[in-house]
Amino acid sequence: MDGVKKSKRTFFVFWFVFLIGIFLVSMIGVLHFSFAATRPAPRAQASVPARDISGAPLSFADITDRVKPAVVNISTTKTVKSGVRSRSGDEFFDRFFGGDDFFRRFFGDMPQREFKQRSLGSGFIITKDGYIFTNNHVIEKADRIKVKLSNGKEYEAKVVGKDAKTDIALIKIKPSGNLPVVELGDSERLRVGDWVVAIGNPFGLEQTVTAGIVSAKGRVIGSGPYDNFIQTDASINPGNSGGPLFTLDGKVVGINTAIVAHGQGIGFAIPINMAREILSDLRTKGKVTRGWLGISVQDITEDIASSLKLKEREGALVGDVMPGDPAERAGLRTGDIILEIEGKRVRDTHELLRIVAALPVGKRVGLKVLREGKVRNFNLVIAERSDKKEIAGIKSREEYFGMAVQEITPQIAEFLGIPERSGIMVTSVKEGSPAEEAGIKPQDVIVQVNRVKINGMKDYVREMSKKGKADSVLLLIKRGRSTYYLVLRKN
Repeated sequence: MDGVKKSKRTFFVFWFVFLIGIFLVSMIGVLHFSFAATRPAPRAQASVPARDISGAPLSFADITDRVKPAVVNISTTKTVKSGVRSRSGDEFFDRFFGGDDFFRRFFGDMPQREFKQRSLGSGFIITKDGYIFTNNHVIEKADRIKVKLSNGKEYEAKVVGKDAKTDIALIKIKPSGNLPVVELGDSERLRVGDWVVAIGNPFGLEQTVTAGIVSAKGRVIGSGPYDNFIQTDASINPGNSGGPLFTLDGKVVGINTAIVAHGQGIGFAIPINMAREILSDLRTKGKVTRGWLGISVQDITEDIASSLKLKEREGALVGDVMPGDPAERAGLRTGDIILEIEGKRVRDTHELLRIVAALPVGKRVGLKVLREGKVRNFNLVIAERSDKKEIAGIKSREEYFGMAVQEITPQIAEFLGIPERSGIMVTSVKEGSPAEEAGIKPQDVIVQVNRVKINGMKDYVREMSKKGKADSVLLLIKRGRSTYYLVLRKN
């Protein structure tokens, strides 16, 4: 009897536990499916803005629609005169056979032909009454400039001002009403990695939009003394020149200007701040008036820093001070290192040139200068920069570090345009020698050896012999109107 009761109890417990188990499993299933129903389906991830994942915008359409009306196409026509060489159009033939000269020797002078050369570029409207920024090379020597707006209207344009050194030009059209304009941004606030959008008409097509990021700032590509380019991987093709580079908030931060012929995805733009600085001069004078200190400067290399016992390589080293110019009147000397101007830090010569060029003529400015280990302050008045003529030189004896030199005779001094007793002249440089590696060239004039003034051969031999066992020698050389510090090191 007890066994039967025990079996029944076991039976009921089994089924009770079994039912409880089914109930719990059912509840877990319901909860699972309820939770799954509240989660987005895997496909829904495609609708999440890409910006949340990579920082990239979903589309550039809105910004393009907003700014495109102020971007223009520019077509130019210029008259080019040419003789029979224009028939060949062969650079190889012209180089090796002399082009026109080859034909003239056999056929005599022939009348030159005129033909029209057409080119395309881009620009952008900065004022409602029709002022437009573009590149100088887009409109240079053009007989006729035609501007086409995004709505298809065309206008004749005239050049208001241009500056070849920065490759910036300002042109003007006369519209019947107000025009759409771009908003100028601040290129200084642009950061490497920021998204940018370039608009132009590459290959003569209608307006085309490309996008990319800022790859670098302050690039020097050897196009001139005021190189300060924004590098971007947004495609900049022929025809984009002069067009705007926009940020994602629709502000212009650059003027597209250059491409690398053998590089893929490398383009350069002029910072808009540089264009803004010269806008007033272009508009009122037609050219740019730049500041001038009256010095020649050079970057501080590791060798020069070591020879001068400098802790840092920042600043611009003064190689020469022009007589009667602002720097000389203020008391600057050869060998001074300019650290700051107008409170702005000077990292190298390019930065100094850009800062000085932007200063208004007649303005009194302060300079912080390092001289013989001590920081000094100077004040000077900015003068107007004008192009200076370079002076060449002439030819032998006394060899140190693979270079031959000679005394400067009255005839040589007259030819070089320098005082007679002002150094010695390099006449030859051996190939592969320390002098060649340092950059010494024939007709350079050595005016200092290890900061000791050289008046003639006697001084030069004495100082070079003194340092004959030394591993390096610091020279101050004069080349034309420029002066440089160079360090000679033994091989």
